[in-house]
Amino acid sequence: MNDAEQILKLALTIAHQAGELLIDRPASWNLTVKSTAIDIATQMDHASEKLIVDAILAARPSDGIIGEEGANRTGTSGLTWVIDPVDGTVNYFYGLPGWSISIAVKDESGALVGVVHSPTTNSTWYASRGGGAFLNDVKIECNNPIELNRALLSTGFAYDVKTREEQLKIVNALVPQIRDMRRMGSAAVDLCNVATGLVDGYFETGLCEWDLAAGELIAREAGAIVETKSWHGLDLTVAAGAHLFSQLSRAIPQ
Repeated sequence: MNDAEQILKLALTIAHQAGELLIDRPASWNLTVKSTAIDIATQMDHASEKLIVDAILAARPSDGIIGEEGANRTGTSGLTWVIDPVDGTVNYFYGLPGWSISIAVKDESGALVGVVHSPTTNSTWYASRGGGAFLNDVKIECNNPIELNRALLSTGFAYDVKTREEQLKIVNALVPQIRDMRRMGSAAVDLCNVATGLVDGYFETGLCEWDLAAGELIAREAGAIVETKSWHGLDLTVAAGAHLFSQLSRAIPQ
């Protein structure tokens, strides 16, 4: 087993441990407000991050960490773990399915391995750089080619209302041209759904590194193009198979 395989195995183990913790939802909530009043973290976000960080450092004390809830440390090994302990906190808070745990490990060349675990849908996606992408140990590929007028797209919305107003310009432009649109609630899962062919494409603004790192690698290893660029002063991420990606990029208003 090479280093990437060992790291992937560890990431999978830790993601499942975090899932076991999170699936037991608390009877009451302690909420922390973050960027806006509707951007929240629960005590379980913090508990999940602590579990993940403790498990990483027990196995690999020299690695760096970037965590959504602030568990950041500089490592000396050249590897950094990028973790979102609950991607889709609003889903989790309301008891809706589809939230996930996202764990990636990057080196100087970018993401090396990625794991997205969604306990409520019994779905675990994973990939290693150059090794393909998998859902529950079955190799996956994105849908390609897909025409824009037959495309099922997913998206998400920012916590800042003014940013949502900009995002709606994309929605309004695309809805008349596509099959339909879905809003799942977890960016990591959206990217993995592109990888699996459960949706044809995905777009969203304002994603952070922990939202993207694992899902982006999984989507790319499944054959999708994933690109983040500046749009109306925001970072816009678009993911799809090559044929649809070209059409979708042209259809987004400039």
